[in-house]
Amino acid sequence: MQQKTKLFLQALKYSIPHLGKCMQKQHLNHCNFADHYYNRIKLKKYHLNKCLQTKPKISELARNTPSRSFSHKELLPTKQENKKSLSKNMDAFEKVRAKLETQPQEEYEIINAEIKHGGFVYYQEGCCLVRCKDEEADNDNYEVLFNLEELKLDQPFIDCIRVAPDEKYVAAKIRTEDSEASTCVVVKLSDQPVMEASFPNVSSFEWVKDEDEEDVLFYTFQRNLRCHDVYRATFGDNKRNERFYTEKDPSYFIFLYLTKDSRFLTMNIMNKTTSEVWLVDGLSPWDPPVLIQKRIRGVLYYVEHRDDELYILTNVGEPTEFKLMRTAADTPAIMNWDLFFTMKRNTKVIDMDMFKDHCVLFLKHSNLLYVNVIGLADDSVRSLKLPPWACGFIMDSNYDPKNCPFQLCSPIRPPKYYTYKFAENKLFEETGHEDPITKTSRVLRIEAKSKDGKLVPMTVFHKTDSEDLQKKPLLVHVYGAYGMDLKMNFKPERRVLVDDGWILAYCHVRGGGELGLQWHADGRLTKKLNGLADLEACIKTLHSQGFSQPSLTALTAFSAGGVLVGALCNSNPALLRAVTLEAPFLDVLNTMMDTTLPLTLEELEEWGNPSSDEKHKNYIKRYCPYQNIKPQHYPSIHITAYENDERVPLKGIVNYTKKLQEAITKHAEDTGEGYQAPNIILDIQPGGNHVIEDSHKKITAQIKFLYEELGLDNTSVFEDLKKFLKF
Repeated sequence: MQQKTKLFLQALKYSIPHLGKCMQKQHLNHCNFADHYYNRIKLKKYHLNKCLQTKPKISELARNTPSRSFSHKELLPTKQENKKSLSKNMDAFEKVRAKLETQPQEEYEIINAEIKHGGFVYYQEGCCLVRCKDEEADNDNYEVLFNLEELKLDQPFIDCIRVAPDEKYVAAKIRTEDSEASTCVVVKLSDQPVMEASFPNVSSFEWVKDEDEEDVLFYTFQRNLRCHDVYRATFGDNKRNERFYTEKDPSYFIFLYLTKDSRFLTMNIMNKTTSEVWLVDGLSPWDPPVLIQKRIRGVLYYVEHRDDELYILTNVGEPTEFKLMRTAADTPAIMNWDLFFTMKRNTKVIDMDMFKDHCVLFLKHSNLLYVNVIGLADDSVRSLKLPPWACGFIMDSNYDPKNCPFQLCSPIRPPKYYTYKFAENKLFEETGHEDPITKTSRVLRIEAKSKDGKLVPMTVFHKTDSEDLQKKPLLVHVYGAYGMDLKMNFKPERRVLVDDGWILAYCHVRGGGELGLQWHADGRLTKKLNGLADLEACIKTLHSQGFSQPSLTALTAFSAGGVLVGALCNSNPALLRAVTLEAPFLDVLNTMMDTTLPLTLEELEEWGNPSSDEKHKNYIKRYCPYQNIKPQHYPSIHITAYENDERVPLKGIVNYTKKLQEAITKHAEDTGEGYQAPNIILDIQPGGNHVIEDSHKKITAQIKFLYEELGLDNTSVFEDLKKFLKF
C-alpha cells in the first residue's frame, strides 16, 4: 500500500496553494502515489549533457527571462544611501555563480523515473518517450514511442508513466518546469507506435482491463487547480471517452489509486480532514462503483486489498490517530471494520506497503524512524529502530514478495538504500563507502517547552569539531501547516552550510504532522497561534542551550511556512537577523476572503472562513503577517516569488513587500540618522509552478544573502557548493 498514509497529504499537491515540495526528483513517481505490481518504478541516471536540449535547469530559463529584484534600500530617504548595500561586490559574486553554472556538464546528473512492465523498461531519453528490453536498460539501444516536441510545449518532460496491463498502450503525463498543467498522451504500442489520444489537465490516471480484455483508462481532470471529475476512455476500434464521476462539493478533490494487486481502482475523494473511497472493480470496470463508507466529518481512511480483504488505514475511533483495520471486501461498510493493529502513542504513520504475506509500516516515534513488519499469516510483529541519523523515508515501488526496499535520508547526507528480506527476517543496508558526514557531523533530537507546556521536538545538525557553538551561524527551518511534516530530504546546499560551520535546526511545530493527526489539529483554525508560540520557544531554547545567538540566526520557510515566519517577524523580530522565504503565504486574511481564487474553499478546513465567521476573521487578524506589519526594526528578508504562481498569488506577496517597506521607511525616519535599515529583497522569477525545482541561481542567491546579512566570510562556500550541487 505504497504512500497510503500520505495519499491525503501528498495529494494536496494538486489542491492547496501553500504546500511544500511534494518530493525530490529522486522519487517523482511517488508524487503520483503507488504503482501497481506490473509497474515497477526505479531510477535511471542520465548525464546532464545528454538531456540539456530537452530539459534545461531553471537557472538557464531564468537567464533567458530576466527576474526582477526589488530592494527596500532603493526606497529609503537620501540620508540612507551611503549605507552598506547588498549590491556591493556583486561582480565578484556573479563570477563565482557563472563559474558554478557553466562548469563541465558531465559533472552533473539528473534523475528520471522509469517504469518496468513485463520485459520492457519505459523512460524519457532526450525529447522522447522510449522503451527498451530490460536487460538493455543501461544501453543506448531503445525504441522511440513518442516525440514530446509534438505537443509544442516549452521544454517538456515526463512526470509519470502508466502501462496498460497487456502492454497494448502506454500513457504518460507530460508537463514543463514552469507550469503545473499536465498533458496525458496515450501511445499505441505497435510495430509503428502512434499517439492514440491526448488529454489536457490530467492529474492522476490508471489502467484497468475489462471482462472483454479491453484496456480502460481512468483519469481525473483538473480545472483551476481543482480536481472534481473522473473520466474513463477506451481506444482502438471501440474508442470512447466519457465522464464517470463528478464531485459536487468544491472543498473536496479526487485522486485515483490502483491497489497493489490491481484488483480494485480506488477513487479517493477527500478534503483536509475527511475522506471517502469508492471501489471500481478491476475485472468489471463498467459496473457502478461501490462506496466503502460514506464520508463522516473528521474521519480519514485509505484502502488496500489482499486476498478478498480490505486493509483500511483510518483515524476512526479513539484515539483519533491512524490505526489499521480490515474487513471482507464484500462487506466494506464501517460497522464491519475490525481493529487489526494500533500504533504507540505519539507515533506518526509515514507510509504502509502491502505484500503477499506481510504488511510493512513506516513510522516516526519520538522523532526517530521505525519499520514494523507484520506477518499476516500469524499476526506477528517485528519492530526495527532505524539509524539515528535518518530523518525521512523515500519509498521504492516494488512487487517482489520476498523483499521490501526503501531509502533513508537526511538534509545533509544523500539517501541510502535498505532492504528488508522477509525470508531472513532481517534488514540489510547498502554496502559501500560510508559517507564522511557521518563522522564529521552530529544530529541531535532536543525539545523546547512552549508557553502552554507542550514539548516541541527539534532536529539539530552541526559539525562534530565545532567549538563555541554560540558564535556559529544558525539556520532555522519551519513549516507547520496541513499536517505535513517538515521536509528533511537531502539538500546539497544544507550539507555545504554544515561543513562551513553552520548549525541547522528543524522545528517540528504544531500544525505540522510530525506527532500525528492531533499535532495538526492543535495548530490549525483557532489554534494557529500555537505554531507561532512553538517556533518562538524553539529559537529561544536553541539560544539558551548555546546554539548561536540572535545576531547570527536566520529563519527560512517555503509556502505556508511563511505564515509563521512572517508572524514571528512582526511579534519578536529581535530573535532574528535574516529571513529567506520562497513562494510564501503572507496575506492569509485577504486570500481566504477571496472566493474567486481557485483554492479558497478547499483551504477553509486549515485557516477558517473569515467571510462568514467573525471569530475566524478576528483570529486570523491576530497572526496574519500582512495585517500585523508595523513601524519597527525587522530582520533582513529575501523573498523569492514566481510570476504566475496560482497557489500563492504574486499580488499578495507584492502587497506584503510594499507595506513592509513603508513600515521600515517610517521607522527609519522616526529613529533618525545612523539607523541601519534591514534589507528587503523581492526576487520575482518567471514561471508559474508553485513547486518549482531548485536551481543553482536561486540557491546561490539565497546563500549569498545569508552570508552578507550575517557578516560572514563566503570565500570558500561557493567553491564547496559547486562540488555538491548535483541534481
